[in-house]
Amino acid sequence: MARPRILSATEAARLIGDDATVTVSSSSGLGCPEAVLAAIGARFDAEGHPRNLTTLHPIAAGDMWGIKGIDHLAKPGCLAKVLAGSYPSGPSSAEPPAIWQMISANALPAYNVPSGIMFDMHREAAAKRPGVLTKVGMDTYVDASREGCAMNAKAAAEPIVSRVNFAGDDWLFFPAIIPDVAIVRATTADERGNLSYEHEGGILGPLDQALAVRNNGGLVIAQVKRLAAAGSLRPHDVVVPGVLVDVIVVAPEQLQTTHTPYEPAISGEIFRPIASFETPKFDVGKAIARRVAMELRDGDAVNIGFGISANVPRILIEEGRHGAVTWVIEQGAIGGVPLLDFQFGCASNAEAIVQSPHQFTYFQGGGFDTSLLSFLQIDRFGSVNVSKLGARPHVTAGAGGFVDITARAKRIVFSGYFTAGAGLEIEGGALKIAREGKVKKLVGEVEQVTFSGSRAVAQGQEILYVTERCVLRLERDGVTITEIAPGVDLQADVLAQAEFPLKVARELKTMAAALFRPEPIGLELRRAS
Repeated sequence: MARPRILSATEAARLIGDDATVTVSSSSGLGCPEAVLAAIGARFDAEGHPRNLTTLHPIAAGDMWGIKGIDHLAKPGCLAKVLAGSYPSGPSSAEPPAIWQMISANALPAYNVPSGIMFDMHREAAAKRPGVLTKVGMDTYVDASREGCAMNAKAAAEPIVSRVNFAGDDWLFFPAIIPDVAIVRATTADERGNLSYEHEGGILGPLDQALAVRNNGGLVIAQVKRLAAAGSLRPHDVVVPGVLVDVIVVAPEQLQTTHTPYEPAISGEIFRPIASFETPKFDVGKAIARRVAMELRDGDAVNIGFGISANVPRILIEEGRHGAVTWVIEQGAIGGVPLLDFQFGCASNAEAIVQSPHQFTYFQGGGFDTSLLSFLQIDRFGSVNVSKLGARPHVTAGAGGFVDITARAKRIVFSGYFTAGAGLEIEGGALKIAREGKVKKLVGEVEQVTFSGSRAVAQGQEILYVTERCVLRLERDGVTITEIAPGVDLQADVLAQAEFPLKVARELKTMAAALFRPEPIGLELRRAS
């Protein structure tokens, strides 16, 4: 095959034809090939081409804080269909991203496909197999018997998943989608197109995406920070070999993550002193994170998600227990300290950074011990919604890897506030509810089933919900209160604030008062069995 061409972003954008299916490697700002996406959008504004693109995003491309990503393409006539594990998200007070405006207006078919399944679809397309056969997502919004991943009416009219019977069992089937173009990002390309990732906070899935395109005769564009001489990259450092790459676009100003030009600790080139990590300020959210931390076991491999639980690694640092568990996150980091805010999805001091498709195989098969995740809503079946908030859709990014992670997780600890908007205070080791929240989060039926409580019970998964005012457990006969916070009235503050009847454990315990005091709690972890 021909050697890769070194082109400007503008020249690369001209190679993308109308009606192309384009797969993009990104995770919000992490790894986003922003220069190429911006050039495609600019070409469409100037020429009206490329038109009618279908885009595939295993994890979101761009965010609401300066990296537009998919929003460069979110224009009538340019973008015709989108399948994404997640979407740009942000505060409800901000103007929704253009892609969300198109989705809400039913301007194009849009689908929220679990990130791991998206990567699986690429692998199947690369191997020219018919598609993905999986149980991930059954009995959730992913299931064809529910929304089938559709985010609007146009998507519902064009199903992408079906329930099938194979070998005497029911499965979800996602037909393979053949991408014509892959847009990936790396740190360095040599003159032969070999790609290395030494400054990246995560590898993500560029190899699988490039294979899907190359094996089907398409075009692979790699945006990189710098160009190196042929033969100068160590073979073990090459993630995507040059035989898969057609075009190299050098973008020296590409950000490592949103608002982070380059920090060597994010890419594992140096390790930060543990004392350099800030621990959370003392407030109600910290009390919840502490109670979540009490569920960990020494030696566990623990997945962690966005929200309150993202602070649990800092709780362990404060308690002198760093290293007692190994954190595993969907962007590929294993070990170290998961980072927060715009650097979420990365970890400092990681033991390894693997490719996201491999991490999702680990998650989908339930190889890890525990997952710490957030909730928007919980219903009477113990089901959880994190993926849809109809009144303010851009507040949530969608499911991302949540469905892959929870499908077979042995233990899941969901965390969040019992109601939304409550005025909460801590006084003398007790919780005070100064003003009740206007929005109940324990509802009769969740707006969207991102996690199925009924399926979890049938599979024997251990499910806990930790809030500021109580701890609940999913049992066969319902959601049951097992602990109540000091200062909280069971009837007025808990039972009356849920839209469905909660069970109360026969031996109701009081949450430790130490959780609600500023000093470290003296955390002791059980040993993993």
